[in-house]
Amino acid sequence: MLIWLTGLSGSGKSTLARQVFETLAAAGCRVELLDADEVRAQLSSGLGFSKSDREENVRRLGYVGGLLRAHGVIVLVAAMSPYRAGRDEIRKTAPSAFVEVFVDAPLAICEERDPIGLYRRFRAGEVHNLSGLDAPYEPPLNPEVHCHTAQQTIEESVADILKTVRPFLA
Repeated sequence: MLIWLTGLSGSGKSTLARQVFETLAAAGCRVELLDADEVRAQLSSGLGFSKSDREENVRRLGYVGGLLRAHGVIVLVAAMSPYRAGRDEIRKTAPSAFVEVFVDAPLAICEERDPIGLYRRFRAGEVHNLSGLDAPYEPPLNPEVHCHTAQQTIEESVADILKTVRPFLA
């Protein structure tokens, strides 16, 4: 299965993905976490934040995730993936084994959290094409899971994800 966590930078995607990863691994599942920030540094370091570069990064994440999934690995992808069309293309590769998780937090909260300094760098004029500010973020229309990380605890959001994922594991 492919569990795709999408949302603005700072919404909590990586935090939730790590917790779900740890829970599934502790239960004996074969699981891998592809965090977009880490993958970008290793496989996509030449890509910037233009629309085409973002689409290519999502395509690469989907490809690697698909390879792992084909070998029986549960794959968690934590990626902003701002364009609905890109996420929908990934879904087509595994329609019955794709779980889209919308990690939803207001922009003000995301900017306050700013885990990798993107919003600070944007405000300083160092970064452009930041989804939610000067570039679009297209939220999922019908995600399998919708986590409201400004209102829910990490544990509540993880529980929501696991509740949806468990039937796939049987």
